[in-house]
Amino acid sequence: MINKIQSFLKFILKSSNQHDVHSPFVYDFITKCLYNKELISNRNIKQIHEFKQDLFHKNNTITVTDFGAGSQIFKSNSRKISAIAKNAGISNKRNKLLYQIAQYFKPHQILEIGASLGIATASLALASPKAKITTLEGCPETAKIAQNQFNKFDLTNINLIIGNFKDTLPIAIENKKYDLIYFDGNHQKLATIDYFEQCLSTTNNKSIFIFDDIYWNKDMIEAWNYIKNHKKVTVSIDTFQWGIVFFRKEQPKEHFTIRV
Repeated sequence: MINKIQSFLKFILKSSNQHDVHSPFVYDFITKCLYNKELISNRNIKQIHEFKQDLFHKNNTITVTDFGAGSQIFKSNSRKISAIAKNAGISNKRNKLLYQIAQYFKPHQILEIGASLGIATASLALASPKAKITTLEGCPETAKIAQNQFNKFDLTNINLIIGNFKDTLPIAIENKKYDLIYFDGNHQKLATIDYFEQCLSTTNNKSIFIFDDIYWNKDMIEAWNYIKNHKKVTVSIDTFQWGIVFFRKEQPKEHFTIRV
């Protein structure tokens, strides 16, 4: 926790807003996407809220299978669904940002690595109703809840694949190109780098990768530093909660630290 606080203080000192950005592409991304609340549909945000509230009222307990770094919140793998949704689910702020990004770029093919209860998946599906969304989840119990939610809220453009990512990711990316990939499934350095490198084969010039919780622990900080410095990454944006990278060949390599 102390390391995370120190990292946040460093982030605040380094971070800026759109006024210090000289890249036209990044300036537009910040002002027309990240800071643009007009991209948000009140109707869809209401549906996402209802999706979450429905989970908040589920007090039955499931046994979570965790292939990643474990939880910083829960001490046991036996957890109430409502507690997972409240404490481990994507925050409202990040959920809206994810929705805005999907609205702005209008991706046709989306991959999510780590569905959990499906809250972020629902945002992507509502923001991109014409997109094909593939989402991976390692835990059969949480995946079952997520699939039930997708069915209940009529989110039909989602394909949920259950299993250990080392088995399911190669299948999900085989002969595929993805416009947007959201990484939220494993907070270990080697695993995160491995998923990133595997997914490089799926990129096109407009692809965007979003990495959740890049300051979650020392492992994730090291993984993020590796990713943003990778030779194929041309633009990287650190929002503290997220690391966002682009592969635009026409862009000079630059790194930005942005408050959102």
